[in-house]
Amino acid sequence: MTTRARRCPTALGWIVRLRGSIVDRDGEWLADRRARPGQRAHTPGVSRVVRAAGTAHGTSANAALERAAYDQVNGHRRARGLAPLALDPRISQEARLHSLAMADGRTPLGHDGFADRVDALSRVMTCRRSAENVASNKGYPDPASEAVRGWLKSRAHRENIEGPYGLTGIGVARNTAGEVFFTQIFVGR
Repeated sequence: MTTRARRCPTALGWIVRLRGSIVDRDGEWLADRRARPGQRAHTPGVSRVVRAAGTAHGTSANAALERAAYDQVNGHRRARGLAPLALDPRISQEARLHSLAMADGRTPLGHDGFADRVDALSRVMTCRRSAENVASNKGYPDPASEAVRGWLKSRAHRENIEGPYGLTGIGVARNTAGEVFFTQIFVGR
């Protein structure tokens, strides 16, 4: 699915929720995300976020996950003869804010607000094209590898990873249930 932000064509991939619900390209839930028996549903206004890298509540563990996902994506690109993506802190901040919003339950897992993130980036950099991958997982010893592995199994996510982009940013956040949220934004100048 291709969507247009004001000045930047965008490519949104399939949304993969590892070990849980899956969302299709149109944002339709293919599996229920409501609280399961024995779990409490999220109470609006009550934060479920534990930490996000690069914030006042940041942890080196989340920063390490961001770096691991970045390195794995670039390893995949290099293996295919593609130039590595440069990590841009402005893009990472936008990605991190979206991961925080998903972890906090303020937005569902997906691409809600993507056009706004691209608009914000367009104010500080040239942005001719952009794309975004998101993932969520829980209970894996290596959440970054699991997220990247899931993206690479999906044609649309893989196309974003292998696309004509030069810059990227990755943001990670966790909620109190231990679920880890990943957002990777790609920008082509």
